[in-house]
Amino acid sequence: MPQIRPITDLRNTTEISELCHAKKEPIFITKNGYGDLVIMSIEAYEEMTDAARIDSAIGEAESEFAAGGVLLDAKEALTSLRRKHFG
Repeated sequence: MPQIRPITDLRNTTEISELCHAKKEPIFITKNGYGDLVIMSIEAYEEMTDAARIDSAIGEAESEFAAGGVLLDAKEALTSLRRKHFG
């Protein structure tokens, strides 16, 4: 369940920091009853951006294949890359 806190809670930075690290998910900050900010730990942010980068790469690969791309055997592709980059 998402954490929603009023902006006045940001005065207690230690508590908010501990909450961010304990929950490992964003905390939504409201101002005058409306959404204003989202805060999260660096670890949660990195996980989110890594997942987005992987999703983007998968989407790109699927688009390439749908446009007539060629599938390669994983073992052959890895062997070829090893030869090319490691001699």
